[in-house]
Amino acid sequence: MSTLWRIYCMENEYPGMWQRWFKEQCVAVGWASQWGYPLDGEIDGNKPQAWRNARKKIKNMAIGDYVVVALRNYRVGCIGQITGKAIRDDEWDPLVPRSLAIKDMEDGDMGRRIFVRWELTTGPDNQDLVVQLPEGKRFKEVMGTVAKISSMKVDQLRKIMNDPKNWVNLLGKFGYEKTLSDYIGNYPNRLEDGLLPYSYRKTRENRFKDGSRSDVLLIDRSNRAVVVECKQHSPSVDNIKQLRRYMKRLQRETGKDPRGILVHGGAPKISPEVITEAERPPRVEIVREVARFL
Repeated sequence: MSTLWRIYCMENEYPGMWQRWFKEQCVAVGWASQWGYPLDGEIDGNKPQAWRNARKKIKNMAIGDYVVVALRNYRVGCIGQITGKAIRDDEWDPLVPRSLAIKDMEDGDMGRRIFVRWELTTGPDNQDLVVQLPEGKRFKEVMGTVAKISSMKVDQLRKIMNDPKNWVNLLGKFGYEKTLSDYIGNYPNRLEDGLLPYSYRKTRENRFKDGSRSDVLLIDRSNRAVVVECKQHSPSVDNIKQLRRYMKRLQRETGKDPRGILVHGGAPKISPEVITEAERPPRVEIVREVARFL
């Protein structure tokens, strides 16, 4: 029976590392190459405990086992099946050159590779998206670079990863949504020709009288206010209702009916429930970001 392993990807330390893993069809761990990698020898007790623990677990990995890429904040990238391991010292092949290694390692970093075949039918079909594991459905094994997963079966993980509601942008919620709303606030015409910043109010994070804030406030060619809400994931019914609350508050303050646009970075296909909700009055327009703006 195949074992499921979790390997942490240092995406925050090395931006683009997950994309590199996907392209190279591998996962990798670091530490200094001169520490030795052959798995059939004794583990040197003078080496860091973290490396010795990871080395021991890599030794126990078998061809045909599954690996899931772990990212910060309970996110995962993809599932892959192990096809091979670079087990000799002369197979050290760093994904990070010395000039970019965070500890200026003599032989670079992330050079101990485990080769995988990615499951391209599991999870998002866009590598800019990853999967947010929902509360109650997260690994209990969270410590260490490498961990054997016993708290969840592969089929259970596949089911979570195939649910578009769990798909989020790799950049992360705060950074992604803020970057997107900042961009639209500065270049509103990229969202729709003729859009301009709202004349007498703050365009970004407009504060209503009740203390709530909208992401972006614009005005269109017809001098009609446009409330824009940015979401990193596929839109939900709750997102539509949130935007409508902002529209209603602006209507109360101005006496005029605004438009509402929800910009998202999730999957191209939107659930029928969300489409139905968005078409109810007042109508909410939904725009998928993709690479159109950033």
